Amino acid sequence: MIIKAQTYEIKGLSYIIRSAVAQDAEQLSALRLQVDGETENLDREQGEGWMGPAEFSALIAADTVSSRNLFLVADVQGRLAGFARCQGNELSRLAHQAEFGVGVLQEFWGYGMGRSLLAQAASWADAIGLEKLSLKVLETNDKAIKLYGRLGFEVEGVLRRDKRLADGQFYNTIVMGRLRRDRVGDS
Repeated sequence: MIIKAQTYEIKGLSYIIRSAVAQDAEQLSALRLQVDGETENLDREQGEGWMGPAEFSALIAADTVSSRNLFLVADVQGRLAGFARCQGNELSRLAHQAEFGVGVLQEFWGYGMGRSLLAQAASWADAIGLEKLSLKVLETNDKAIKLYGRLGFEVEGVLRRDKRLADGQFYNTIVMGRLRRDRVGDS
């Protein structure tokens, strides 16, 4: 699906949150590879599950025509600095929800890009009538957990000993969900 682009100005940095387009595929391949190497907060180590430009191009094309998926990028004067993706489900029993994932280059942390990407994704989810947006976050990622809470996400569960990081220790993953704004409080 395609959304209307939004411009943000934070701490002197101007960037645009917009839908990904085919021309972004090469930058997205390099961006994801770099982001995966900059933090252990994500599922992949650098190089794992590598996607080349052709794979990103196909994913963007599929997401563009899907009413249940959304692929966003944070664009700083033509340079991609972050991305987010919502993946829905066509199965009838799960079609009311989508899962959110995000990645931002470390040099752009602190400019609200993750927040802006998530806010746009949440607005999209509400606008198309999705009942629920969910995500997973590493238990040690306190900043992200607080941000998600401020944007209406609540802890729904904990996946114990879910990830093993470079220190050899196991860490929990927190599952969070956000219900559609006009339905909050409904069960």
